[in-house]
Amino acid sequence: MKISFIGGGNMARALIGGLIAQGWKAADIGVIELDPARRQQLQADFGVAVSDQLPSVAIADIVVLAVKPQQLRDIAIFLGSLLRHQLVVSIAAGIRSGDLIRWLGGYDAVIRVMPNTPAQIRCGVSAMFAASGASEEQRRQAENILAAVGSTVWLDEEAQMDAVTAVSGSGPAYVFYFIEAMQQAALELGLSPQQARDLSLQTFLGASQLALQSTESPDVLRTQVTSKGGTTERALLSMETAGIKNAIVQALHAAAERSREMGDLLGKD
Repeated sequence: MKISFIGGGNMARALIGGLIAQGWKAADIGVIELDPARRQQLQADFGVAVSDQLPSVAIADIVVLAVKPQQLRDIAIFLGSLLRHQLVVSIAAGIRSGDLIRWLGGYDAVIRVMPNTPAQIRCGVSAMFAASGASEEQRRQAENILAAVGSTVWLDEEAQMDAVTAVSGSGPAYVFYFIEAMQQAALELGLSPQQARDLSLQTFLGASQLALQSTESPDVLRTQVTSKGGTTERALLSMETAGIKNAIVQALHAAAERSREMGDLLGKD
């Protein structure tokens, strides 16, 4: 099984590293990348074959499109003539499978994926949607690739990808934003920068692990920390008074709406 990545950026690097750690041979992985310095770094770091020539994908069984969304249309139009049996996996944000299939000249063995940045440390989560031309075997192949960098979730409807973009695609930024606020408060309350960092990060890590491993819902876990008349209750009351939960919910709705707008814009040609 041979796989070719078109684009050698951060997400491609994360996937390549994950695949090699899973046992894939570097000789079975190729990367098409226009930037000479990036090609050199990929070859040095992973030992994979690198090229700046798109026709080299013809020997691959799986083609992963890992370029910027604005670049995908022109690449796909050229790529369509090279495809015979390959599975095409797109991790280009905002590009709907129907538009990609149209640019590929009707080639529909396509799976669209929305990963997120924790894939860089193999703790990501990827939502996946298979177009009608992708076989069950190709679905398994795509899942195995993304499982190299975290967990996977299959979507029944591609329209759900906008919600995924809002929740998990953009989600790491919300977490970092909250961590920033916690660290700022810690500094204002007299802790050192290192103490503020360690306490904030470890609290997020521990709470997330607890939520993952617990059978209880987040609201139940929250009440277990909240003593009547205590410090946590006071803090949560302050957040509720400020409308923070509603603001977060509305923010995710805004992100989903922007995802729909970007899909319309990127696929209009």
